[in-house]
Amino acid sequence: MNNRTALLLYFWLMVGSLTVLGQTKLASANRPSVVLIYADDIGYGDLSCYGNAKVKTPNVDRLASQGLRFKNAYATSATCTPSRFSLMTGEYAWRQKGTGVAPGNASLIIRPGRSTLPGVFKAAGYQTGAVGKWHLGLGGPEGPDWNGDLKPGPLELGFTYAYIMAATGDRVPCVYVENHRVVNLDPKDPIQVDYKQKIGDWPTGRENPDRLTMKHSHGHDMTIVNGVGRIGWMTGGKAALWKDEDMADVFTRQAVKFIETSQKNRGATAQPFFLYFATHDVHVPRVPHPRFVGKSGLGPRGDALLEFDWQVGEVLKTLDRLGLTNNTIVMLSSDNGPVVDDGYQDQAVEKLSGHTPAGPLRGGKYSAFEGGTRVPLLVRWPGQVRPGVSEAAISQVDFLADFATLLGQSYNSAEASDSENQLEALLGKDRVGRAVIVEHAGTWSIVQKNWKYIEPSKGPAYSKFTDTEYGNDPNPQLYNLANDLGEKQNLASQYPDRVQHLKEQLQQIRNKAAQ
Repeated sequence: MNNRTALLLYFWLMVGSLTVLGQTKLASANRPSVVLIYADDIGYGDLSCYGNAKVKTPNVDRLASQGLRFKNAYATSATCTPSRFSLMTGEYAWRQKGTGVAPGNASLIIRPGRSTLPGVFKAAGYQTGAVGKWHLGLGGPEGPDWNGDLKPGPLELGFTYAYIMAATGDRVPCVYVENHRVVNLDPKDPIQVDYKQKIGDWPTGRENPDRLTMKHSHGHDMTIVNGVGRIGWMTGGKAALWKDEDMADVFTRQAVKFIETSQKNRGATAQPFFLYFATHDVHVPRVPHPRFVGKSGLGPRGDALLEFDWQVGEVLKTLDRLGLTNNTIVMLSSDNGPVVDDGYQDQAVEKLSGHTPAGPLRGGKYSAFEGGTRVPLLVRWPGQVRPGVSEAAISQVDFLADFATLLGQSYNSAEASDSENQLEALLGKDRVGRAVIVEHAGTWSIVQKNWKYIEPSKGPAYSKFTDTEYGNDPNPQLYNLANDLGEKQNLASQYPDRVQHLKEQLQQIRNKAAQ
């Protein structure tokens, strides 16, 4: 290389470096805020932008029309706790013990100090808020101290603020937690919780069915709170008990307050925010606010869909009012597929009126079929994400790597070992996305180029409680989702080589050493 060539090379390297630095500074000055609305048990066919002709969801439809609607987006599991674990950590929940559906008194199942989705945002200087359903446990190995500091919890995982319920609406304790403390707890009336035996003298659904305002169809016959039988026993904390019909209002108010407070604290630094807004709707017990009752014509589940849509609308209106819409990424998805009868006699089955919560998919919550894990996903970022529909394969386990890439943040890839950078697909610039999707619902499935393999498994074909198809079969299952989205024709015997290939791929992924 002569001196002239060397000088030219040096010049262009310097120009390239300055360009990169300029882009980094520009990105830093205009970093978008992010709102992730994470629904509970809302299925692929529950929203009108995904084909629900029975219940209109206009606020969600607005989000879809202004953003990108994904047809092939997946939660990692067909139940809530493992999906949320994967979302937060970038690791499949089945790699870690103790990540099944958590009881209401579970210890925190995510180790503080590991890489997390909120941790990525916090490291980038964001205010980070968790509002709504948590269901990842609270406290150390000894369990939660409901009458003291509830930590470790969301604040130890990267959130700067949290207003949550510990588990689900159908599990005790039926109280809200703000940061490290139960809201409105009277120290003279301490909370006690047990999941092994009855404690206290509060009535239960099993012993006092006459006190129920909503009867159970299976389970949910332990401590009665607000006329609803729950899973688990509790006593104490009367002043702190939530009112089910006000839950959506309470969580939405806290979500809006977090956005408003984040703006007040921005100052000259223009500090953006990340809000994880995990709604309770449409999980059981379905007790929507009176202003939604009877409005859908589909019973409490349909009314809860309307309530969910209202919550989305309140967030969108807040962003508009504060002038934040153009520089805020809004994402909407669900933790798993739908379930209709999930333990209460709320007429959800009787009043479906032809509505199919999973849309064209087979199965639902708890199922190895597509209805268990294929979920809605909407992404809006005005000026950056072109509105439309995407066929790209997306998994929620990748959100950690996606946003780390967007914000220029590092993370421990050995811990978040399953999180791939699919940012281009998430923003609509790559129409292919993930090469392989892994699903888990007691058994494992793998999807590659529209071919889906479900490994052989034992167990019942249907849930005797929810009437959901589990997808269990002692024989391998192979479906071509391109022309059989409903997974009706098992092609395993016709394509043994493809079955073997997908089986080996799945086994390689499962055998990857957990960190």
